[in-house]
Amino acid sequence: WALPRCSAKMAAPLTPLVLLLALGRPALSGAQATEGAAAAPHRRFEYKYSFKGPHLVQADGTVPFWVHTGNAIPSADQIRITTSLKSQKGSVWTKNKSIFEYWEVEATFRVTGRGRIGADGLAIWFTEEQGLEGPVFGAADKWNGVGIFFDSFDNDGKKNNPGVIVVGNNGKLLYDHQNDGSTQALASCQRDFRNKPYPVRVKITYYQKTLTVLINNGFTPDKEDYEFCAKVEDMVLPSQGYFGISAATGGLADDHDVLSFLTFQLTEPGKEAPTLDAEIPQKDKEKYQEEFEHFQQELDKKKEEFQREHPDVQGQPGNPCVFFLAADDAFETVSDRELRQIFEGQNRIHLEIKQLNRQLDMILDEQRKYVSAVTEEIAKRGAGIPGQQGQVSQQEIETVVKTQEEVIRQVKEIRNSVTEALRSISGAQHPGSAGVYETTQHFNDIKEHLHVLKRDIEHLVQRNMPSSEKQKCPELPPFPSCLSTVHFFIFVAVQTVLFIGYVMYR
Repeated sequence: WALPRCSAKMAAPLTPLVLLLALGRPALSGAQATEGAAAAPHRRFEYKYSFKGPHLVQADGTVPFWVHTGNAIPSADQIRITTSLKSQKGSVWTKNKSIFEYWEVEATFRVTGRGRIGADGLAIWFTEEQGLEGPVFGAADKWNGVGIFFDSFDNDGKKNNPGVIVVGNNGKLLYDHQNDGSTQALASCQRDFRNKPYPVRVKITYYQKTLTVLINNGFTPDKEDYEFCAKVEDMVLPSQGYFGISAATGGLADDHDVLSFLTFQLTEPGKEAPTLDAEIPQKDKEKYQEEFEHFQQELDKKKEEFQREHPDVQGQPGNPCVFFLAADDAFETVSDRELRQIFEGQNRIHLEIKQLNRQLDMILDEQRKYVSAVTEEIAKRGAGIPGQQGQVSQQEIETVVKTQEEVIRQVKEIRNSVTEALRSISGAQHPGSAGVYETTQHFNDIKEHLHVLKRDIEHLVQRNMPSSEKQKCPELPPFPSCLSTVHFFIFVAVQTVLFIGYVMYR
C-alpha cells in the first residue's frame, strides 16, 4: 500500500498488522548466547503467528491471523482466555500452520484470582492440528506435538503446584490429569505464577531438537530477567504445526489473561530461511484491496470535511497529514498530562499552605490578647495582694508572660517559614520559567520548609513541658476556671502538627 509520508503521529490509528511488523529483533536468550556467536541461529519475527496490543482486536471482534473459541474474550490490549468463573474453557489458535522447523515463542500472561489457590491452569501448545476444545486445560486430548502446562491446582496432593510441566504426545496418549501429568512429564519445575505484581513472561525455544523453557517470576519489569525452568533433549516435533494457548477453570477459578504472544523463526547458521509464499491468495488479495479502498474513501471524505470546517488551515492543500495532525491535537499527550498533574498538585499545596498561614495568624492574635489580659490583671492585683503571697503570684505571672512572649516569637518564625514555602510554590507555578529540574527543586524546598515547621513546633512543645512538676496556673478572680498554659500550648501544637500531617498526606 502506498500511504503518504507523514509524521510519527499519523501511525497511531493504523492496524495491528503494522504494529507487529514494527517489532525489531530482540537479543538472543542467555542460554543461546553462551554457545558463541558463530552457533547462534538466525532469528526472524513472524507476525502471522503473533499478537500484541494495543489495538489488538479488529472492528469485527477478531484477532488478525488467530481464531478464538470457547469462553475466550479478545480485547484491545489482551485476550482473556477464561474468566474467574467455574467450569470455563477457552483457547486461541493460529489460523495457518507454521512453515519453519525451529522456532522461539515469547509469551506474556497474567493469572489472577481472589483465592489462596486457583484452578485449573493455562497451556501453550505446538501441535500438528488445532485442539480447539477438550479436557486438557481447555484443549483437545491426544495431540501430536508438545504442551507446556502452567498447572495451578494440586490434583495429586503432592504439594508440587503451581508448577510448569512439559508433556509431549504422539497423538495416542490420554493426559493423566489426576496425577498432574507427572507420569508423562518430560521435564518440569515448580514456579508460582499466580497474582504477581508484574505479568509473567515465558520463553520457549525449540532448536536442533532441544526444547528449552525459561520463565520470568513476575517480580520485576525487566523483560530479559529469565530463570531456567526445563529442558528436553532429542525431542522430535512435527515440522509444521499450529501455535495455541488454552486455559480452563474447575471448582476454583482464576482470570487467565494473555497480553502478548510473539513467535520467531530460528534458522541454523549457513542455511537459507524458507521462502514465504510468493503469491497472496486471490481471495485475500481482494479482501485487502477492498479494505484499502474503503479506508482511502473515508480518509478523503474526512479531509474534505476538515477543509470545509477549517478554511484557515488550507495553506497546504496537498498535504495529506493535515487531518491526522489536527485530530491528534484533540488528544492529550503523556508529557502534557504529567505537567498538568504537577501544576494541579502545586495549586492544592498552595491553597493548603495559605489556609495554614491564616490559622497561624489567628493563633498569634489570640496569644497577644491573652498576654494583654494577663498584663492588665497583674496591674490590677499589684496593690491588692500583700506580703509574701503577692511576691509568689507576681513571679508566677511573670513566668507566664515570658512563656507567652516566647510562644509569640516561635509562631512568628513558623509564619515566616510558611511564607517562604508559599513564595516558592508561587514561583513554581509559572510554566515558562521552570522546567523539570526547577519543579523538582521547588518540591524539595517545600518539603524542607515543612520539616522546619515541624521541628519548630516540636521545639515549642518541649520548651513548654514541665521539668519536675506541673506549674499551677495562678488564680485570677475574673476567670471562673483556669486552663494550664502548658496544656493549652500542647493542644495548639498537637493540633498544628495534625494539620500539617494532613496537608502532607493530601
